[in-house]
Amino acid sequence: MKTIFYDLSYEQLLDVIINKLNQPSFRVNQIWSGVYKNLWSKPEEFTNIPKSLRDKLFDLFEFQPMLPIQSLKSNDNETEKILFQLQDQKAIETVLMKYDQRRTLCISTQVGCAMGCVFCATGQMGFTRHLTAGEIVEQVLFFARQLKAVGEKVTNIVLMGMGEPFHNYDATMKAIDCLGDPNGFGLGARRFTISTVGLVPMIKRFADEKRQVNLAISLHAVDDSERSSLMPVNKKYSIQDIIDACKYYIEKTNRRITFEWALIAGKNDSEQTAQKLANLLKGLLCHVNAIPLNPTSQSIYQASDREQTIKFQKVLEKNGIPCTIRLRRGIDIQAGCGQLAIHHSS
Repeated sequence: MKTIFYDLSYEQLLDVIINKLNQPSFRVNQIWSGVYKNLWSKPEEFTNIPKSLRDKLFDLFEFQPMLPIQSLKSNDNETEKILFQLQDQKAIETVLMKYDQRRTLCISTQVGCAMGCVFCATGQMGFTRHLTAGEIVEQVLFFARQLKAVGEKVTNIVLMGMGEPFHNYDATMKAIDCLGDPNGFGLGARRFTISTVGLVPMIKRFADEKRQVNLAISLHAVDDSERSSLMPVNKKYSIQDIIDACKYYIEKTNRRITFEWALIAGKNDSEQTAQKLANLLKGLLCHVNAIPLNPTSQSIYQASDREQTIKFQKVLEKNGIPCTIRLRRGIDIQAGCGQLAIHHSS
């Protein structure tokens, strides 16, 4: 397998161009802007460099490492999910969501997931491998090319697809840095949101790096035994450990944290639970994103109804905790939060 071009940082590409291909350094900017600004991925598109260099580049590197093998669109046409086959025949899913003027991508960071959350289809798949930074980047570029063809562009990226981003920390951050490069794709840090189940050491590392990337914590319970039954990772990092790490993050960055809450009927959606959650989050610079649980084939749980969802929100807001009820998108094509899984042989 050839090296994926998108695994290269700018500095690594510079080294290849100068030391391996014996080309002048200005070629790097031509190639970098061709890939990340013009979104080129085919040899014939690189008309700004000599054909001999073009041929060498495409001999060395793979510019289309992921093959789209299935595309599904929701009934309202607002959500599209693509199943990609990777170079090693493994597969991942990526989702495009349309909200008015926003074009948000939900991208994956791993094949499967090791966290084992019981209400999440990806978690029930188990873990296969980490994605490389280039495989994370290429999900974005694929959709960016598709959107460009209709005069649109990617506006937001949520790392909430398959996998736990903080379990694949280095590749995830390298991908974000690449996509955020002002001389390349140029998506601002605040356009990214990373969602984690609460890997405490990584939350602290992320805080120390003082990034402007948005942070979301999947919480879903206020009681340790309850959370451990839903999310096995809680046996290692308790709710209090996570809250302490969040306080550290806010202290270091002065940035607001989002707490994600999947509302499960009869499990974590009562007004009493909402009051306990408000008590837990009191004084934190945060808000809660509540979303009725999305259905998955292996889950025994049901989503809260609209009436209970509103009651839950009102208790939080009465206690000074901002709460947004998120729109459920792409449920009919299993493209919603917690629904991504590979049902095909790979």
